[in-house]
Amino acid sequence: MPLIPEEPQIHESAQGPRATPASGRTAPTPRPVPGPRPAAPSRPGRPGPLRPTPPAQRTPRDAAPANPGPSGPAAPAAAASPQIQLIPASAEGALDAAEEAVDLLLESGRAPGDVLVLTTGAQHPWAEHELSFGEASYWAQHDAGDDVFYADAAVASRAATRPVVVVAVNGGPASAAATALPLAHSRAGALLIVCGDPQQINSVLGAGV
Repeated sequence: MPLIPEEPQIHESAQGPRATPASGRTAPTPRPVPGPRPAAPSRPGRPGPLRPTPPAQRTPRDAAPANPGPSGPAAPAAAASPQIQLIPASAEGALDAAEEAVDLLLESGRAPGDVLVLTTGAQHPWAEHELSFGEASYWAQHDAGDDVFYADAAVASRAATRPVVVVAVNGGPASAAATALPLAHSRAGALLIVCGDPQQINSVLGAGV
């Protein structure tokens, strides 16, 4: 009978020292604690979508007051301003210069539907030809947007915005360029090319087109 309690005591003592080294080897248990640190990266894997969402929600909330104020309008304003290129030409040669500009645009990879050509004087022969079939079919080609479209600058307000607008200042009333260039500028998404007298064009562009 005394042996029986001794054996459990021996087992307990044997387990005791094993438990104490186990506790002493709890240093390996903190080593698994770095294991939970890799588990923490694994958590970013799972909560990762959750963490982006709270910051994403915080940034819109925090940035919403900041961005809409100063940076919000400033960025679109800069993006909305097209580049302007001037090609010196006489009134008689402005249309030819515009045609050469269109050819270069198409050769550089621009899609035909990206280009709108406006004239301040005589209309382009293509526009005259297409208008002979009626305005409905003429403007239907504009709406299709799959080819270069030629139009009188006087009706530029009816034309839709295109990435590139080419203006041939090929005559017309003295005020034609002053009226056409602001309209062309508002219709150009990325690039505005103006062919004509540099002094006349600069006087209009310098006025704040």
